[in-house]
Amino acid sequence: MSIIRVQSLTKRFKRQIRRSGKMSAFKDFAFPRHEWKDAVKEVDFQIDKGEIVGYIGPNGAGKSTTIKMMVGILVPTSGSIEIGGLVPYKNRLENSRKIGVVFGQRTQLWWDIPVMETFRLMQYMYKIPQRQFEENIRIFTEILGIDEFVNVPVRQLSLGQRMRADLCAALLHNPEILYLDEPTIGLDVDVKERVRGFIKEVNRTRETTVILTTHDTSDLDKLCSRVLVIDQGSLMYDGDLEYLKRHYSRHDVVTVETDSEMPENLLRTRFQDDFTQEGRKCHVRIVPEKDSTADCIAWFIRNGRLLDVQIRQTDIDEVIRNLYSTFKRPEKETGSG
Repeated sequence: MSIIRVQSLTKRFKRQIRRSGKMSAFKDFAFPRHEWKDAVKEVDFQIDKGEIVGYIGPNGAGKSTTIKMMVGILVPTSGSIEIGGLVPYKNRLENSRKIGVVFGQRTQLWWDIPVMETFRLMQYMYKIPQRQFEENIRIFTEILGIDEFVNVPVRQLSLGQRMRADLCAALLHNPEILYLDEPTIGLDVDVKERVRGFIKEVNRTRETTVILTTHDTSDLDKLCSRVLVIDQGSLMYDGDLEYLKRHYSRHDVVTVETDSEMPENLLRTRFQDDFTQEGRKCHVRIVPEKDSTADCIAWFIRNGRLLDVQIRQTDIDEVIRNLYSTFKRPEKETGSG
């Protein structure tokens, strides 16, 4: 069942065109010129309850504008949004009770008071029952280890501690939907894994729907099965992450080690220029249109005694770069969720 419905969503901004040269400031003041910019153009998607969806794109693509319309901060120029049956900008109060929001470079915590006092203020604001509040604090402590800093003023927290506290604050009232904007930015590896584990656990146990915007592609690999890719305001791709990898992967690399060095002319006859050799090791670049990993390994088995085989798949960073550079629009696939 779809909990988020976005149809033909468009947001247009009016901005002033600045002149250069003599008297430019006066001209801009007396005779201003403007242009219209579509930050989001005719975007359509639906998200089902319990999905974790990555919403990705380069800077200025329209991600933040879309999220701001979904949380009710901005009003669409045209099109429609429904979040759990509510129109966000018309039902701001009701919508705010259904959602939690974490912005990686901002905080909703009060700067000069201890973390627990912020939590108690949010308990009052959201009218969270005491039993639910205590149970959530217990769960957050177990998974994220917030007990080590829960009585420390927010201004004294490290970035990783603040991010964990922000996640807790966003989930205290058990929201149906969690919006995460760069939740692991600037965090060390250990804290990133804690945050990712916490997100997966909340999604699994509470069926919380998660919309994640990130430039850290390892977040996508470890959290999302479905991605939405936006660029220049238009939705380029909506579908399965693995399909995206297959469609836009340039190549895998198969590294084979044999008991003796293989003749270069034999390798060149089979793989042309798609290989490099280092003694008994051979690195073969698999171009999908020409070859397959299985056929490559089978050839080595027939022509030499294998000692070791390693396969390096194209990482998600390269996949996304390939997608941006080609601007192909493959047939839409529904994300598997």
